Amino acid sequence: MHPILFDLGPATIYTYGVLLASAYLLGLKLAMVRAQARGLDQARVLDLGIYIIISALVGAKLLLVVTDFRTFLSDPSELITLARSGGVFYGGLILAVSVALWYIRKIGLPLWTTTDVFAPGIALGHVVGRFGCFFAGCCWGKPTDLPWGVHFTQLGHEYTGVPIYTADGLDAHLHPTQLYESFIMLAVFGFLYWLHRRKKFDGQVFITYAIIYSIVRFSIEFIRDDPRGDLLGLTTLTGLSTSQLVSLLVAATALVFLVLRLRSFKPETGSL
Repeated sequence: MHPILFDLGPATIYTYGVLLASAYLLGLKLAMVRAQARGLDQARVLDLGIYIIISALVGAKLLLVVTDFRTFLSDPSELITLARSGGVFYGGLILAVSVALWYIRKIGLPLWTTTDVFAPGIALGHVVGRFGCFFAGCCWGKPTDLPWGVHFTQLGHEYTGVPIYTADGLDAHLHPTQLYESFIMLAVFGFLYWLHRRKKFDGQVFITYAIIYSIVRFSIEFIRDDPRGDLLGLTTLTGLSTSQLVSLLVAATALVFLVLRLRSFKPETGSL
Protein backbone atom coordinates (compact mmCIF):
# COMPACT_ATOMS: atom_id res chain seq x y z
CA MET A 1 0.00 0.00 0.00
CA HIS A 2 1.09 3.57 -0.58
CA PRO A 3 -1.36 6.08 0.95
CA ILE A 4 0.77 9.17 0.32
CA LEU A 5 1.75 9.87 -3.26
CA PHE A 6 3.74 13.05 -2.61
CA ASP A 7 4.65 14.89 0.55
CA LEU A 8 5.40 18.48 -0.42
CA GLY A 9 5.78 19.82 3.08
CA PRO A 10 2.73 22.04 3.62
CA ALA A 11 0.73 20.01 1.10
CA THR A 12 0.26 16.24 1.12
CA ILE A 13 -1.01 14.52 -2.03
CA TYR A 14 -2.85 11.30 -1.17
CA THR A 15 -2.89 8.38 -3.58
CA TYR A 16 -6.55 7.74 -2.89
CA GLY A 17 -7.53 11.29 -3.80
CA VAL A 18 -5.55 11.22 -7.04
CA LEU A 19 -6.99 7.88 -8.11
CA LEU A 20 -10.53 8.90 -7.11
CA ALA A 21 -10.25 12.05 -9.20
CA SER A 22 -8.81 9.97 -12.07
CA ALA A 23 -11.73 7.55 -11.77
CA TYR A 24 -14.29 10.35 -12.08
CA LEU A 25 -12.50 12.01 -14.99
CA LEU A 26 -11.97 8.73 -16.83
CA GLY A 27 -15.62 7.77 -16.41
CA LEU A 28 -16.74 11.23 -17.59
CA LYS A 29 -14.45 11.09 -20.62
CA LEU A 30 -15.88 7.73 -21.65
CA ALA A 31 -19.42 9.06 -21.19
CA MET A 32 -18.59 11.99 -23.47
CA VAL A 33 -17.32 9.61 -26.15
CA ARG A 34 -20.45 7.47 -25.91
CA ALA A 35 -22.64 10.60 -25.92
CA GLN A 36 -21.08 11.76 -29.18
CA ALA A 37 -21.65 8.35 -30.72
CA ARG A 38 -25.33 8.50 -29.68
CA GLY A 39 -25.82 12.02 -30.98
CA LEU A 40 -26.39 13.66 -27.58
CA ASP A 41 -25.50 17.26 -26.80
CA GLN A 42 -21.97 16.93 -25.39
CA ALA A 43 -22.09 20.26 -23.53
CA ARG A 44 -25.19 19.17 -21.63
CA VAL A 45 -23.72 15.74 -20.98
CA LEU A 46 -20.58 17.39 -19.58
CA ASP A 47 -22.68 19.57 -17.28
CA LEU A 48 -24.60 16.48 -16.18
CA GLY A 49 -21.33 14.68 -15.50
CA ILE A 50 -20.12 17.50 -13.25
CA TYR A 51 -23.40 17.40 -11.30
CA ILE A 52 -22.99 13.63 -10.95
CA ILE A 53 -19.42 13.90 -9.65
CA ILE A 54 -20.30 16.53 -7.04
CA SER A 55 -23.41 14.71 -5.84
CA ALA A 56 -21.54 11.38 -5.73
CA LEU A 57 -18.86 12.85 -3.47
CA VAL A 58 -21.45 14.44 -1.18
CA GLY A 59 -23.74 11.39 -1.10
CA ALA A 60 -20.92 8.99 -0.25
CA LYS A 61 -19.90 11.07 2.75
CA LEU A 62 -23.49 11.58 3.90
CA LEU A 63 -24.18 7.84 3.98
CA LEU A 64 -20.94 7.32 5.90
CA VAL A 65 -22.18 9.78 8.54
CA VAL A 66 -25.56 8.03 8.69
CA THR A 67 -24.17 4.50 8.98
CA ASP A 68 -21.51 5.48 11.52
CA PHE A 69 -23.61 8.10 13.29
CA ARG A 70 -22.78 6.91 16.81
CA THR A 71 -19.05 7.32 16.21
CA PHE A 72 -19.41 10.88 14.95
CA LEU A 73 -21.86 11.72 17.74
CA SER A 74 -19.54 10.45 20.46
CA ASP A 75 -16.50 12.16 18.95
CA PRO A 76 -17.42 15.09 16.65
CA SER A 77 -13.73 15.59 15.86
CA GLU A 78 -14.00 12.45 13.69
CA LEU A 79 -15.93 14.58 11.18
CA ILE A 80 -12.55 15.92 10.09
CA THR A 81 -11.75 12.49 8.66
CA LEU A 82 -14.52 13.00 6.08
CA ALA A 83 -12.12 15.27 4.20
CA ARG A 84 -9.87 12.33 3.32
CA SER A 85 -12.49 9.60 3.30
CA GLY A 86 -14.26 8.51 0.13
CA GLY A 87 -17.36 7.54 2.09
CA VAL A 88 -19.80 4.79 1.18
CA PHE A 89 -20.10 4.14 -2.57
CA TYR A 90 -23.81 3.42 -2.49
CA GLY A 91 -24.50 6.80 -0.90
CA GLY A 92 -22.75 8.46 -3.82
CA LEU A 93 -24.55 6.28 -6.36
CA ILE A 94 -28.01 6.94 -4.92
CA LEU A 95 -27.59 10.71 -4.65
CA ALA A 96 -25.88 10.92 -8.05
CA VAL A 97 -28.70 9.01 -9.74
CA SER A 98 -31.31 11.18 -8.00
CA VAL A 99 -29.60 14.40 -9.08
CA ALA A 100 -29.04 13.02 -12.59
CA LEU A 101 -32.72 12.16 -12.99
CA TRP A 102 -33.69 15.67 -11.90
CA TYR A 103 -31.18 17.34 -14.25
CA ILE A 104 -31.96 15.08 -17.23
CA ARG A 105 -35.64 15.96 -16.91
CA LYS A 106 -34.83 19.66 -16.48
CA ILE A 107 -32.73 19.97 -19.65
CA GLY A 108 -34.69 17.48 -21.73
CA LEU A 109 -32.09 14.79 -22.44
CA PRO A 110 -33.52 11.35 -23.31
CA LEU A 111 -33.57 9.53 -19.97
CA TRP A 112 -32.68 5.94 -20.77
CA THR A 113 -30.27 6.78 -23.59
CA THR A 114 -28.39 9.09 -21.24
CA THR A 115 -28.19 6.55 -18.41
CA ASP A 116 -26.82 3.98 -20.86
CA VAL A 117 -24.15 6.45 -21.95
CA PHE A 118 -22.89 6.81 -18.36
CA ALA A 119 -23.11 3.15 -17.24
CA PRO A 120 -19.82 1.82 -18.73
CA GLY A 121 -17.98 4.89 -17.42
CA ILE A 122 -19.28 4.27 -13.90
CA ALA A 123 -17.95 0.72 -14.03
CA LEU A 124 -14.58 1.84 -15.39
CA GLY A 125 -14.30 4.53 -12.75
CA HIS A 126 -14.99 1.87 -10.15
CA VAL A 127 -11.99 -0.12 -11.38
CA VAL A 128 -9.64 2.81 -10.75
CA GLY A 129 -11.35 3.95 -7.55
CA ARG A 130 -10.96 0.59 -5.82
CA PHE A 131 -7.23 0.69 -6.51
CA GLY A 132 -7.28 3.94 -4.56
CA CYS A 133 -8.93 2.07 -1.69
CA PHE A 134 -6.21 -0.58 -1.84
CA PHE A 135 -3.39 1.97 -1.71
CA ALA A 136 -5.09 3.80 1.15
CA GLY A 137 -5.72 0.60 3.12
CA CYS A 138 -9.48 1.08 3.52
CA CYS A 139 -12.33 -1.32 2.62
CA TRP A 140 -10.23 -4.27 3.77
CA GLY A 141 -11.23 -7.92 3.89
CA LYS A 142 -11.35 -10.63 6.50
CA PRO A 143 -8.22 -12.60 7.52
CA THR A 144 -7.22 -15.32 5.09
CA ASP A 145 -4.59 -18.05 4.72
CA LEU A 146 -4.66 -17.78 0.93
CA PRO A 147 -1.28 -17.02 -0.65
CA TRP A 148 -2.46 -13.64 -1.95
CA GLY A 149 -3.54 -12.41 1.46
CA VAL A 150 -2.30 -8.84 2.00
CA HIS A 151 -0.42 -7.53 5.04
CA PHE A 152 -0.90 -3.78 5.34
CA THR A 153 1.63 -1.41 6.87
CA GLN A 154 1.68 0.57 10.08
CA LEU A 155 1.03 3.74 8.09
CA GLY A 156 -2.15 2.22 6.70
CA HIS A 157 -3.26 1.30 10.21
CA GLU A 158 -2.72 4.87 11.37
CA TYR A 159 -4.74 6.32 8.49
CA THR A 160 -7.64 3.87 8.21
CA GLY A 161 -7.47 1.49 11.17
CA VAL A 162 -6.82 -1.54 8.96
CA PRO A 163 -5.67 -4.40 11.25
CA ILE A 164 -2.03 -5.37 10.84
CA TYR A 165 -1.79 -7.95 13.64
CA THR A 166 -3.97 -10.87 14.69
CA ALA A 167 -5.21 -11.42 18.24
CA ASP A 168 -2.14 -13.66 18.72
CA GLY A 169 0.21 -10.86 17.72
CA LEU A 170 1.03 -12.35 14.31
CA ASP A 171 1.04 -10.44 11.04
CA ALA A 172 -2.52 -10.18 9.74
CA HIS A 173 -3.06 -11.22 6.12
CA LEU A 174 -6.36 -10.03 4.72
CA HIS A 175 -8.47 -10.65 1.64
CA PRO A 176 -7.64 -7.87 -0.87
CA THR A 177 -11.34 -7.19 -1.37
CA GLN A 178 -10.51 -3.88 -3.03
CA LEU A 179 -8.68 -5.72 -5.82
CA TYR A 180 -11.35 -8.41 -6.08
CA GLU A 181 -13.94 -5.74 -6.77
CA SER A 182 -11.65 -3.83 -9.12
CA PHE A 183 -10.87 -6.85 -11.30
CA ILE A 184 -14.50 -7.97 -11.38
CA MET A 185 -15.64 -4.48 -12.37
CA LEU A 186 -13.08 -4.45 -15.16
CA ALA A 187 -14.83 -7.50 -16.59
CA VAL A 188 -18.20 -5.84 -16.01
CA PHE A 189 -16.99 -2.75 -17.87
CA GLY A 190 -15.96 -4.90 -20.83
CA PHE A 191 -19.35 -6.58 -20.85
CA LEU A 192 -21.26 -3.28 -20.63
CA TYR A 193 -19.20 -1.77 -23.43
CA TRP A 194 -19.97 -4.81 -25.56
CA LEU A 195 -23.66 -4.66 -24.61
CA HIS A 196 -23.84 -0.95 -25.46
CA ARG A 197 -23.39 -1.78 -29.15
CA ARG A 198 -25.88 -4.66 -29.09
CA LYS A 199 -28.62 -3.54 -26.71
CA LYS A 200 -32.24 -4.17 -27.66
CA PHE A 201 -33.72 -1.17 -25.87
CA ASP A 202 -32.57 2.04 -24.21
CA GLY A 203 -31.92 1.59 -20.51
CA GLN A 204 -30.70 -1.99 -20.90
CA VAL A 205 -27.05 -1.13 -20.21
CA PHE A 206 -27.69 0.92 -17.06
CA ILE A 207 -30.21 -1.55 -15.66
CA THR A 208 -27.78 -4.40 -16.33
CA TYR A 209 -25.03 -2.51 -14.53
CA ALA A 210 -27.27 -1.94 -11.49
CA ILE A 211 -28.21 -5.62 -11.27
CA ILE A 212 -24.68 -6.96 -11.78
CA TYR A 213 -23.04 -4.53 -9.38
CA SER A 214 -25.62 -5.30 -6.70
CA ILE A 215 -24.79 -9.00 -6.99
CA VAL A 216 -21.04 -8.32 -6.95
CA ARG A 217 -21.20 -6.03 -3.94
CA PHE A 218 -23.59 -8.26 -2.01
CA SER A 219 -21.22 -11.22 -2.50
CA ILE A 220 -17.98 -9.41 -1.67
CA GLU A 221 -19.47 -8.06 1.55
CA PHE A 222 -19.28 -11.57 3.05
CA ILE A 223 -15.48 -11.34 3.10
CA ARG A 224 -15.16 -7.63 3.87
CA ASP A 225 -14.31 -6.81 7.46
CA ASP A 226 -14.14 -3.05 7.83
CA PRO A 227 -16.72 -1.60 10.24
CA ARG A 228 -19.40 0.51 8.56
CA GLY A 229 -22.00 1.03 11.26
CA ASP A 230 -25.53 -0.29 11.63
CA LEU A 231 -28.03 1.55 9.44
CA LEU A 232 -31.21 2.07 11.51
CA GLY A 233 -30.43 -1.14 13.42
CA LEU A 234 -31.11 -3.23 10.32
CA THR A 235 -27.66 -4.84 10.33
CA THR A 236 -28.25 -6.22 13.83
CA LEU A 237 -31.74 -7.34 12.86
CA THR A 238 -30.84 -9.07 9.58
CA GLY A 239 -27.17 -9.98 9.94
CA LEU A 240 -26.52 -8.20 6.63
CA SER A 241 -24.26 -5.19 6.21
CA THR A 242 -25.54 -1.78 5.15
CA SER A 243 -24.15 -2.30 1.65
CA GLN A 244 -25.85 -5.68 1.37
CA LEU A 245 -29.19 -4.18 2.35
CA VAL A 246 -28.76 -1.40 -0.19
CA SER A 247 -27.70 -3.98 -2.79
CA LEU A 248 -30.98 -5.81 -2.32
CA LEU A 249 -32.92 -2.57 -2.70
CA VAL A 250 -31.00 -1.52 -5.82
CA ALA A 251 -31.32 -4.96 -7.42
CA ALA A 252 -35.06 -5.11 -6.73
CA THR A 253 -35.59 -1.63 -8.16
CA ALA A 254 -33.51 -2.46 -11.24
CA LEU A 255 -35.48 -5.66 -11.83
CA VAL A 256 -38.76 -3.71 -11.69
CA PHE A 257 -37.46 -1.27 -14.31
CA LEU A 258 -36.18 -4.18 -16.41
CA VAL A 259 -39.65 -5.74 -16.47
CA LEU A 260 -41.24 -2.39 -17.34
CA ARG A 261 -38.76 -1.76 -20.15
CA LEU A 262 -39.21 -5.27 -21.53
CA ARG A 263 -42.98 -4.82 -21.57
CA SER A 264 -42.69 -1.57 -23.49
CA PHE A 265 -40.10 -2.97 -25.92
CA LYS A 266 -41.47 -3.92 -29.32
CA PRO A 267 -39.04 -6.01 -31.38
CA GLU A 268 -38.92 -5.46 -35.11
CA THR A 269 -40.86 -7.99 -37.12
CA GLY A 270 -40.10 -8.90 -40.70
CA SER A 271 -42.77 -9.20 -43.35
CA LEU A 272 -43.63 -12.57 -44.85
